Amino acid sequence: MTPHLFTPLTIRGVTLRNRIAVSPMCEYSSEDGFANDWHVVHLGSRAVGGAALVFTEATAVSAEGRISAADLGIWKDEHIPNLKRITEFVASQGAIPGTQLAHAGRKGSTQVPWIGSYAIAPGEGGWQPVAPSAVPFREGDPMPRELTIAEIGRIPDAFAAAAQRALAAGFRVVEIHGAHGYLLDEFLSPLANHRIDEYGGPFENRIRLTVEVAQSIRRVWPEALPLFIRISAQDWAPGGWTLEESVELARRLTPVGVDLVDCSSGGVVPDAKIEVGPGYQVPFAESVRREAGVMTGAVGMITEPKQAEEIIVKGQADIVLLAREMLRDPYWPLHAARALGSEPAVPVQYRRAF
Repeated sequence: MTPHLFTPLTIRGVTLRNRIAVSPMCEYSSEDGFANDWHVVHLGSRAVGGAALVFTEATAVSAEGRISAADLGIWKDEHIPNLKRITEFVASQGAIPGTQLAHAGRKGSTQVPWIGSYAIAPGEGGWQPVAPSAVPFREGDPMPRELTIAEIGRIPDAFAAAAQRALAAGFRVVEIHGAHGYLLDEFLSPLANHRIDEYGGPFENRIRLTVEVAQSIRRVWPEALPLFIRISAQDWAPGGWTLEESVELARRLTPVGVDLVDCSSGGVVPDAKIEVGPGYQVPFAESVRREAGVMTGAVGMITEPKQAEEIIVKGQADIVLLAREMLRDPYWPLHAARALGSEPAVPVQYRRAF
């Protein structure tokens, strides 16, 4: 009997061969946003390893929307050919290539993590980040510039243009990055959004930009292809975004054309008290799935095959997204299949080892 983790899942016109996805993970290995050999090998090896859906890292829709100067980008047509190398190889291995479209907001212009992850000032090779409000992420960070209404109006267009490039590059799933304290999450959370206009204050106003981004992408993204969104289901901080608001946001995004809500958490403030443990974010995916009636993805310290299988069996989520575990073991899906008593779909080149 096939384990539930290895049953196919069809979303619109795309069928995933199993319920395992490679979560978007920043590699900080680009120059001017361009993908290179590192990205081809890194993402390609996870497709070889049996994942059904392989996401790029958070891919910036504008140069100022990068977390660091070493981020992957999709803000100009010149980025398309290098990205196409990735999608063609991933698809050739039976996996679905996906990309996460992102804008870092006030958390942009930082150093790469292995050097320090500190903010870089405009005069030192960085740039001035933008945000819903002129409030820095951490004390001592460069002050972000508050976006004007006209500038906010151009953000959905930037996401839509990026989605068109993603289609040209061969991606078949797009995920909106609305989590981890980056721009869209900053608008959602009252801890970062202090505006008093139509984009701030009440829930309806704080979700406005996220809904507009989804609408804008859906106008250009083919009807047959899935659209996901990653959210921080709660801020883990008093006065912040809540799980109840996440459920309601999911309800609003479903008729817009969002097919799956990828449920992470935290990131909007540096002092959040996060209760970390194995599968600690799975209940968020379960609640959104049950209460909003939408497909969800579970992420966060999912490491064991039986753990992932249980999430699918119990209906807590429709897919699991693995991050660090995929860095430790690019062939986790092949090993998981064997651990669950199923025959792994091993590439012919590797069968002698299995």
